[in-house]
Amino acid sequence: MRKVSIFGATGSIGQNTIDLIARDPLAYDVVALTGGANIERLAADARRLNADLAVTAYEDRLQDLRDALQGSGVEVAAGPDAITEAAARPVDWVMSAIVGAAGLAPGIEALKQGATLALANKETLVCAGALVLETARDHGARLLPVDSEHSAVFQALVGEDMGAVERVIITASGGAFRDWPLIDLARATVEQASSHPNWNMGQRITIDSASMFNKALEIIETKEFFGIDPEQIEVLVHPESIVHAMVGFHDGAVMAHMGMPDMRHAIGYALHWPERRDLPVQRLDLAKLGQLRFHDPDEARYPALKLARDVMARGGLAGAVFNAAKERALDLFIERRIGFLSMADAVAAVLDQFDSAGGLIDAPMTLDNVQQTDHLARQWIDEAVIKRAG
Repeated sequence: MRKVSIFGATGSIGQNTIDLIARDPLAYDVVALTGGANIERLAADARRLNADLAVTAYEDRLQDLRDALQGSGVEVAAGPDAITEAAARPVDWVMSAIVGAAGLAPGIEALKQGATLALANKETLVCAGALVLETARDHGARLLPVDSEHSAVFQALVGEDMGAVERVIITASGGAFRDWPLIDLARATVEQASSHPNWNMGQRITIDSASMFNKALEIIETKEFFGIDPEQIEVLVHPESIVHAMVGFHDGAVMAHMGMPDMRHAIGYALHWPERRDLPVQRLDLAKLGQLRFHDPDEARYPALKLARDVMARGGLAGAVFNAAKERALDLFIERRIGFLSMADAVAAVLDQFDSAGGLIDAPMTLDNVQQTDHLARQWIDEAVIKRAG
């Protein structure tokens, strides 16, 4: 029986992971489940899976969680520190699906225990790629990608020599506004940005898909995870979301990973790796689909893609700045304090501000420095918005 923990259990990735584990309950011993404000969902899943521990990220919801799990025998805790402490509990496999930079510290703690970390939290490698990979090496831990694009690349590389790789192509649906006239994007609303044409995801990642900030993070993650040059990474808009990624080799061959848009493909691959097992997903029918379309992304429509290239060129802690600024800009958009297109402008301004400050981006990559950089970037975004409003 494998010991597993799921961080971000109440989100879409966490729920899909629970769906797979619950289909074979005798194979898994669930140690910890963590979630956010959805206490009812977290408690129900902790009971269903007979978890040892349930943790909410919100300290003020501890009593609610305690009440919901009364009599179950499930231990309860609350707060970011409690989540990191939960990651220190020995397990074989951890799903890292906490949204945003909040997933970094528990992910690193899980690697320190030598666990296999199934990484759905792309921000972990964007903020601190070198630190995360070094931690995995030092503790004999393994990283497995769960983002559909990076899982696809990982699978296409099985048995291949990285020295033969010429390029990696990750695909993007184009999000909610892929067919909108460019001039209309300035008036896009939160509700419109929160509706994805292909995938069923949470609000934040759906909006990130519309702005393509999620793809910007994935470009950086591709560089960190696979150790390839930024110039080897390409992005194609693929409206059908059937081809998740492609790997091109020096002999001209291209290996493509295809499947219906269902995150249980990538989750199941990471859960069962190195084996392939049956998954409850819809099978691909190419004749029924009829066509697969691809085109280059318009950087005027998706300025986040250029920002990702700028971040990789800067190096150091620029990824932490970029992610924190992006997360806070998204908060401000959801709060209706800035417009849709203003998110990219705000992130670019904060990156420039860090450059002007001198030396901050080049500080040693430690967890403390990453977290301090994250805090400062969010603070500078807020200050810029307040100044603009004044």
